[in-house]
Amino acid sequence: MFVAQMTGAVLFGMLTTAAFAGEGRLLVTGGATSLEGAAGGGITPWAMLSGYGEQGEWGADVFATRVETGDYRLDVAGVAAAYGNRIELSYARQRLDLGNLARDLSLPENSLSQDVFGLKVRLFGDLIYDQLPQVSLGIQHKRQKDFLIPSLVGAQRSEDTEGYLTASRLFLGGAFGYNLLLNGGVRYSRANELGLLGFGGDRRDRHSVLKEGSVAVLLNRYWAVGVEYREKPDNLSFAGESDWADLFVGYFPNKHLAIVLAYARLGEIATLDNQNGAYLSVQGSF
Repeated sequence: MFVAQMTGAVLFGMLTTAAFAGEGRLLVTGGATSLEGAAGGGITPWAMLSGYGEQGEWGADVFATRVETGDYRLDVAGVAAAYGNRIELSYARQRLDLGNLARDLSLPENSLSQDVFGLKVRLFGDLIYDQLPQVSLGIQHKRQKDFLIPSLVGAQRSEDTEGYLTASRLFLGGAFGYNLLLNGGVRYSRANELGLLGFGGDRRDRHSVLKEGSVAVLLNRYWAVGVEYREKPDNLSFAGESDWADLFVGYFPNKHLAIVLAYARLGEIATLDNQNGAYLSVQGSF
């Protein structure tokens, strides 16, 4: 379905030359990679950190993702690294192809791009073995690279910093004998469509507290199914901004590869309604 040749070459090179981290953490507990580069699900980060490194070890991921809605196409690629299962650094480049909207409205640009720099710290708890859930605090600095269109529709700035707090817990046998993963979080943000349409707007130019969460059932050690939800701000008067949700299937054949396929329900994006479609992400871990 996708994966640019350059991203594939980087992924192959990193996986074939890296020294793999320890084998202590359970398969799937490294998660996949979110659209903004942090470890977790597809549209929301989870409290776990990238890779499978434990105390004193490094872990890392490289990933590439495509979302197709018919009118738009979003491509994301990036890398994340974590040390000691305590701190994670990440980077993601997002590119939104405006497709039909650019052609119909004769827009000056046919795509919007953004860089996302992330930091996540595990505060306390453990995904499985502690009495408390694993809780992590994250910060993401976002730089919108094509600000002409966002500025014309009311966005107030081309870059901004947002934070999120998330808690995750894996209940062994918690869903009729299947392992159950619950994740919930809050985000402090004023990003329009993740920041691809800039930050703040003519309707509201302040950070909002936004809810997000995930539920996943691990069918066996290799397969997981679940749902995600992400609340979005509504800062721009020219178009509504819908909350996002998805239904996903994840395949984790080993600790070095993860493939996630989802049906993403994204609603209205930049005046075009019913932007729902396929999500595919491939991740390599080491």
